[in-house]
Amino acid sequence: MCVKFDMSHPAPLLQAQQLSRHFGGLVAVNAVDFEIQSGEIVGLIGPNGAGKTTLFNMLCASMAPTHGKVIFNGEDCTTLSAHDMAQRGMARTFQITSLFPHLSVFDNVLTGTYRQQQTGWWACIRHQARYKQEEAEMAAQACGILEFVGLAGRRDDLAMTLPYGDQRKLEIAIALATHPKLLLLDEPAAGMNPDEGAKLVGMIKDIRQRGVTVVLVEHHMKVVMGVCDRVIVIASGEKIAEGVPQHVANHPEVIRVYLGREKVHA
Repeated sequence: MCVKFDMSHPAPLLQAQQLSRHFGGLVAVNAVDFEIQSGEIVGLIGPNGAGKTTLFNMLCASMAPTHGKVIFNGEDCTTLSAHDMAQRGMARTFQITSLFPHLSVFDNVLTGTYRQQQTGWWACIRHQARYKQEEAEMAAQACGILEFVGLAGRRDDLAMTLPYGDQRKLEIAIALATHPKLLLLDEPAAGMNPDEGAKLVGMIKDIRQRGVTVVLVEHHMKVVMGVCDRVIVIASGEKIAEGVPQHVANHPEVIRVYLGREKVHA
């Protein structure tokens, strides 16, 4: 399925405006500004401890900013909850996989579909026809998403039995089941071998074709260079560079604080 993004409205899908987070005297994120346009794949990179995950936590409302605003789809969402953000179409994955280990792969994905459920608890108790129809539709969606991420053959396996790379795929599948407008991926290639990383690049591009904008935190530069339209670099809680991957990778300040002396080639 290929989805065309509506480019007639120039307003960004996501805006971070002077986002800051303080933990006592520690400034984890300091006055960070950026915009994400619909249809982009944007990488957020930086050294360990740079504040990337803290920034993600503020964007998806898992953590309130000390200062600044989060504007999502034209709405000031700074004071909303993570549940509210999910309802508005923002989903995320985590550095450490967040699964239901004792549920099947299929049931894990099914949990993500319930954000779309229209029928209430009374219809569920009485097993009304519209509830049964909705359950069948959500099951079909879950099966389609498992096919998309390459886990259809393991739908009945317990999540805890999956290899780590497949657990990362399952977490992405759960996020996709919520039908997000924006998907935040926190180190999706962590623990993957080079072949799995290459397949992940293809999957992220396919996710965009499904109509989902993607922002990813990632340390694997081959993944970043292979999939991102733009890259934002964070160091010591501050944005130090932004642009297309090749230009950012060869920016002197980025090389100094993060990439080392060797330049990165696409």
